[in-house]
Amino acid sequence: MFDRIETLRMASALTAHAAERQKLIARNVANADTPGFRSRDLAGFADTYRSDVAAEMRASRPGHLTGVGWGGGAARILDAGGEPAPNGNTVSIEEEMFRSAAAKREFDLSLAVTKSSLALIRTSIGRRS
Repeated sequence: MFDRIETLRMASALTAHAAERQKLIARNVANADTPGFRSRDLAGFADTYRSDVAAEMRASRPGHLTGVGWGGGAARILDAGGEPAPNGNTVSIEEEMFRSAAAKREFDLSLAVTKSSLALIRTSIGRRS
């Protein structure tokens, strides 16, 4: 039932994006001393959320427009760049700390949207808690 509510679907996709980003950040930090390791990050949530055409919407006539996917696409992993160390490693612990804080903000936002949406649903059906 809740997967049909777009706000909750978007919050769920943001949660998944933040979790995947934290995994990449942890992998970057774990390989901070690995020679030749390239730091990686995800493309921004806004860039990936509507990236694929929805499978359930089809054009039945030539003049119809197809819909845009909402969170169905896989997030794009990017090279995070950075200045390489003499051993070729591009991980910067300071940059990873900033990325980790940004991923936490994404997660906190998704949690706040989910809680607010569920409170609104409870209110609409007459429940208070």
